[in-house]
Amino acid sequence: MKKILILMMFTVFVNGLKAQFIGSGEIEFEVKSNLKKSLGNSAWAEMMKDKLPTFKTIFYTYQFNKNKSRYAFSRWENKEAINDMFSKGDENSVWYVDHESRKYKMNKDVFGSVFQISDTFPKIDWKLTNENRIIAGYNCRKAIGKIMDSVYIFAFYTDEITISGGPCTVHGLPGMILGMTIPRLYTSWIATKVKASNNINISPLADEKIIYAPALAQKTVTEKTRDWMDESDPESGKWLKQVIWSLLL
Repeated sequence: MKKILILMMFTVFVNGLKAQFIGSGEIEFEVKSNLKKSLGNSAWAEMMKDKLPTFKTIFYTYQFNKNKSRYAFSRWENKEAINDMFSKGDENSVWYVDHESRKYKMNKDVFGSVFQISDTFPKIDWKLTNENRIIAGYNCRKAIGKIMDSVYIFAFYTDEITISGGPCTVHGLPGMILGMTIPRLYTSWIATKVKASNNINISPLADEKIIYAPALAQKTVTEKTRDWMDESDPESGKWLKQVIWSLLL
């Protein structure tokens, strides 16, 4: 009996060690957004809301190895309910991150125009908490971050997956983010599957003709959407902020 107990304890210990060193694999994220709230309350948005479901749910795949990652669209939960205007951007956007050089490159489709944005990691101010939860079988710790001066991120990360990454360009915690909510974008991310693999090769994105710095991308999108804006309507300004935050994330 004693030998059996020792063997069981050793097995648990070894399995724990294995979990601590997952450095390569794939993660599936379920991304859920409140589509109607993200549109704001402008006159244009109110006309569109009747044609749209309240929520849209998308699945993305996050591939990672020791120092690189790629995050891209995988599938819809129910694409038929989403107008093409609100689906193409999700399908065509992709993120590539070099964690060693701390640089990223992403293709962001904004209303049919693809912007390739490249820069070093955005600054995120993180504060760790003592709250924990299990996500996709992994023990995760809660952290609260702030990006772009005023946008808060509520994240759950695990140190059992060693890469310091997360969906989009979110990074900077001592492990991988498996759950995340950004209230100002009315969007949440939750890992549904984690698959360890030693055969993950991450290819960088091909260069587009124009590569934008974040500030130039923001300026260009603002100019392109100016014709849609009603400067006398504060709701239009709120909607534009949503677009910019999503563009730079």
